[in-house]
Amino acid sequence: MTSSPTHAHEAGLKHNAISAAGIVFLVLAAASPLIGLTGAVPSAMVIGNGLGVTLAYLVVGAVLLLFAVGYVAMSRQVTNAGALYAYIGRGLGLAPGLGAAAVAVWAYTCIQIAVYGFFGVLASGVIESWFGLSIPWWALTLGLVALVQVFGYLQVDIGAKVLGVLLVLEWGTMIAMALAIAVQRGAGEGFGVGEVFSVSSLLSGAPGVALVFGFASMFGFEAAAIYGEEVRNPKRSVPRATYASILLISGFFALTSWMLIVGYGPNNAVAAAGAALEAGDPSQYVFAAGERYLGTWAPYAMSAFVITSMFACNLAFHNSIARYLFTLGRDRVLPVGLATVSPRTKAPLVASFTQTASALLILIPFMIAGADPVTTLFFWGSGIAVVGIVTLYLLTAVAAFVFFRRNPGLDRRQWNTRIAPALAALAIAAALVLILSNFTTLVGGTVGTAALLALSVLIVFAIGLILYTSARRHLGADALADLESEVT
Repeated sequence: MTSSPTHAHEAGLKHNAISAAGIVFLVLAAASPLIGLTGAVPSAMVIGNGLGVTLAYLVVGAVLLLFAVGYVAMSRQVTNAGALYAYIGRGLGLAPGLGAAAVAVWAYTCIQIAVYGFFGVLASGVIESWFGLSIPWWALTLGLVALVQVFGYLQVDIGAKVLGVLLVLEWGTMIAMALAIAVQRGAGEGFGVGEVFSVSSLLSGAPGVALVFGFASMFGFEAAAIYGEEVRNPKRSVPRATYASILLISGFFALTSWMLIVGYGPNNAVAAAGAALEAGDPSQYVFAAGERYLGTWAPYAMSAFVITSMFACNLAFHNSIARYLFTLGRDRVLPVGLATVSPRTKAPLVASFTQTASALLILIPFMIAGADPVTTLFFWGSGIAVVGIVTLYLLTAVAAFVFFRRNPGLDRRQWNTRIAPALAALAIAAALVLILSNFTTLVGGTVGTAALLALSVLIVFAIGLILYTSARRHLGADALADLESEVT
């Protein structure tokens, strides 16, 4: 009983276009751990739990691995470019599924907008520092939007290959720094195993804030299923890519955050991170360590790689959003024209340009208003995305539990279909409570602003329910039954 949309071949996504390794590159690009390392890690240390940040990332990784058990079990039953929309629809019904689709498009768009804003500021600063040229952030952001659109139009495997090269360079430099710190034994205070990997460190300070930054840094792995219709052997490739992505991302954060603590010394690491935050550039916490242990070339390379990682991140999310819109068009929930693909590349065509237009629709008013792109676009967009995506994780875990309880014959593994999804739902629900209770800290600004931003996720879910009502009205009973049989 494997669900595959009846319109898949008509719509024309290119099958067997990408390997499991290609999906991993796309997923790692979406997660963009380099941005998290230079931004989230110092912040999590200072306003979170200090030296316990490394263990916090491992806890988040463990929760996501637990979630992945049910998620992967669902991926074996559903192959659909709508991914979480189809999974939640299969378990909980078409109406919640469409609500989830709306949340996914909104959350992914928000994180893309956040990175666009951050890119403009960082790239402008780097260009001025290196070449003495003053270019406004919005001009560089618009240039990145255009570049992402070009690659979004190309075949998905071309984008994956470009991202693969960039990721090898980015990760290679950061891991080289970690290894250099280990070989040189850091600041001479030892490896701090007792301080870093203790429960007391994990629970010190504000551990909830550290966990919030952990989730904010690591989401994106769920995008593996979005490429299920284009990957070779999706029943094997999607699970492999999912588990590999979670292990690589959590391992990357655990290793690099730990080695940075060793590099500065456990007694000085938090103070150094605080100094970088007070100076207004948390990335200097990482760049200074790179210069000390790798050489004067390292900060220049790291600055360049943070910029390229933002391109990689936005391209990955562009692809994800385009495929959600493509699926909703193919299912005739949104205008069917969104399901048009390029005759040459077989990539979503109208959905790709629609995604770019929607991003510009949000970006341009902020540009015209002269808003600070970091305190508005970056913080607000990141906050909305965290709430939205963790909510999707929760709904997916519940959907997996419900689906396999109703269909026990499809998969008789109790751990995969009952126990793990139930435990994951409980853990993610607790994480969502932590995120909401610390949301004002995450997005900055007033409590009222934070409340409105968080409520936007509920509003777009309601819009998804309205889409369901509209679909019932215009599709007709037979067509709606076909759609429900495909998705649910």
